[in-house]
Amino acid sequence: MRISYITNALGVILADIGIVTIVPVLVSLYYKEFNCSFAFLFAGVLALILGYMLQRADHKIVETDTLNDIKRTEALVVSAFAWILFGLVAAIPFIFNGFTFIDSLFEAVSGITTTGATILSDFNIPKSLLFWRSFTQWLGGMGIIVLFVAILPQFAVAGRQMFYAESPGPTEEKMTPRIRNTATALWVVYASLTFICAVCLWGVGMSLFDSVCNAMSTLSAGGFSPNPQSIGGYHSNAVIYIILFFMLVSGTSFVMQSRVLTKRDLRYIWKSEEFKFYLKVITGFSLVIAAFLYFEDNYSIGHSLTAAFYQVLSLSTTTGSASENYHFWSIDPKLILFMTMFLSSCSGSAGGGIKMTRWILVCKYIKNELYKLLHPKAVLSVKIDNVVVAPEVLRQTIFFVICYFLIFAVTALLITLIEENLVIGTTSAIASLGDIGPAFGNVIGPFGNYSTLKFSTKIIFIINMLVGRLEIIPFLVLFQKETWNLKK
Repeated sequence: MRISYITNALGVILADIGIVTIVPVLVSLYYKEFNCSFAFLFAGVLALILGYMLQRADHKIVETDTLNDIKRTEALVVSAFAWILFGLVAAIPFIFNGFTFIDSLFEAVSGITTTGATILSDFNIPKSLLFWRSFTQWLGGMGIIVLFVAILPQFAVAGRQMFYAESPGPTEEKMTPRIRNTATALWVVYASLTFICAVCLWGVGMSLFDSVCNAMSTLSAGGFSPNPQSIGGYHSNAVIYIILFFMLVSGTSFVMQSRVLTKRDLRYIWKSEEFKFYLKVITGFSLVIAAFLYFEDNYSIGHSLTAAFYQVLSLSTTTGSASENYHFWSIDPKLILFMTMFLSSCSGSAGGGIKMTRWILVCKYIKNELYKLLHPKAVLSVKIDNVVVAPEVLRQTIFFVICYFLIFAVTALLITLIEENLVIGTTSAIASLGDIGPAFGNVIGPFGNYSTLKFSTKIIFIINMLVGRLEIIPFLVLFQKETWNLKK
């Protein structure tokens, strides 16, 4: 691994993270929150200075050559460290507003990874800081590196390695021949849908500030809301239905959405095996929960369906917002709801978790292996959308799923021992690793917060959130001995 390549790429990314802080500065100036203005400026200037220093760490290296010649392993390392540095920069405004370092880092990492778990017990904080929470989620939803691939000429060639390092997924589907065009198209769709969502929310009576914040958090599958009772705090069915629809959208592939919009052909939706599987699973789990709410919790049919579909979509797409407090549901619907935390959304979406494509591959692989028990000489392949999946992709998928559940089991055990609470341990482990946010129980449930958890638990959460957002692989690379054979 060539250290100059790493520092150069990180320098470019860190400097541009600094530039991005101009947005919350303008918001804080508008609301005359000058202390916050200074905090955002400090964070931005610090990022710019550190970025410049990293880029100039080796004067003999030409910047463009360094970035364009970056290798896969180096791109994975850059991706991992870029998110860690982004979390540290995003934590600075919280520190300036009186939060402890660990709480500030927790809230910042929860934002950039679109997890939505919060340490806020009191939402009486500056509006610009509430905006910053949602804005970091919006940046993290599509990916900071994907953003910089779209806007920075330095990533013209290296962009392909960087793009797939941030979103390693089970497939590397291209939408356009040039990766920069792909990244730009994705951000255009993402920004346009966010704008439409904000306008819709504003149109049904939500304030402009809350509309923008909730729109950014919804399309990013993040879930942060300026309202301490999440979406349920607005007491509006219209708001719930709008958020529900855009959660469904945020959980689908933005590549597919861009194809539909640019080519004006809805057939791309129905050709997607993953999208059809996504709809079937969401609908199936929602109807089961709705039945339990109707017969066991005495909800009306309309209320049962709305509550079930909202919470299943919220947890499965890893958005994590809440239309009501499911802590008070009976045990049966809560058990089914817990299972939805392992479902996830489509590949190429803003959601975290395992991804529906991987579940399809795993199910088909198991089906083939069971068939081979009866027919040992059978030669079978796994297909998605009638395309044969390469054996190495299938192996990577199985490896990813095993690692995912292993990390879940280990962290669930550690948190259970630390907090001395099995519910908190098991549900919070998947809520952090899957970048979901709220878990179960009165403490960290949909209307709760993580402020009272112990220091070591928060550290585990921060690690889980970062590992989950980058889908494990970039962080596993950091623990390989070969990775640290450093060269200039």
